[in-house]
Amino acid sequence: MKKNLHSSLLTKNNIGNVSEEDHFQRKKYLEAVKSFARLTYESIYVIDYSDMSFEYVSENPLFLCGHSPEEVLEMGYEFYFRNVPEKDLELLAQINDAGFDFFQKLLFEEKKLYSITYDFHLINKDGRKVLINHKLTPLFLTNEGKMWKSMCIVSISNQKQAGNISIQKQGSDEIWFLDPENNNWIKSEKPKLTKRETEILRLHAQGLTINQIAERIFVAPDTVKYYRRRIFERLGVSNMVEALSYAVNSKII
Repeated sequence: MKKNLHSSLLTKNNIGNVSEEDHFQRKKYLEAVKSFARLTYESIYVIDYSDMSFEYVSENPLFLCGHSPEEVLEMGYEFYFRNVPEKDLELLAQINDAGFDFFQKLLFEEKKLYSITYDFHLINKDGRKVLINHKLTPLFLTNEGKMWKSMCIVSISNQKQAGNISIQKQGSDEIWFLDPENNNWIKSEKPKLTKRETEILRLHAQGLTINQIAERIFVAPDTVKYYRRRIFERLGVSNMVEALSYAVNSKII
């Protein structure tokens, strides 16, 4: 089984040699990535598909699983095989296949507008599993339109289990969800919130209580509770933590 997983993960987007023209793209771009990593609480790393290596790994401990950034850089793709449970490796292989199949069908000039997000477990050195959310977007493409480098962002997942695979296009409300059983993408649209619902969500993000929000917008606390229920229904979540996570990740607020 491991051999098949290695084959799928390592060969689906194996681009081989990179031309000098392609290499010209990378000039000093890592400085911008490092700057971004210093500004965010999330883990940042860069994949180079030409040799299945990691070109950069930030110091945030979440993704490192107890290793140093240098150790993770040295491991490259082997990091996944060491620190992801077998069941989730199977999931990653499926995501890899379906994701690159989706990507290859896109117009060249639009490929960089798309990003994919999903959840899987990492295993720390002490054997403890942590469910993380993983986002990936293209950094550089080859002349043939293959993904050469991608930037990945890792944060704590707000979900209860692995999976939850979706692709979004920048500047669009369109979103595609992967049906794991049938291995096909289902097109949908981001849920929309009213101005009042968005306002209440943002006030919750600021740490205000229901009573404080009611005072701020001059309504009764029960009215705030009503809007909260509406928000949960629209976003398909069950509490405010999940609602805020969904809204931020989906760029609703």
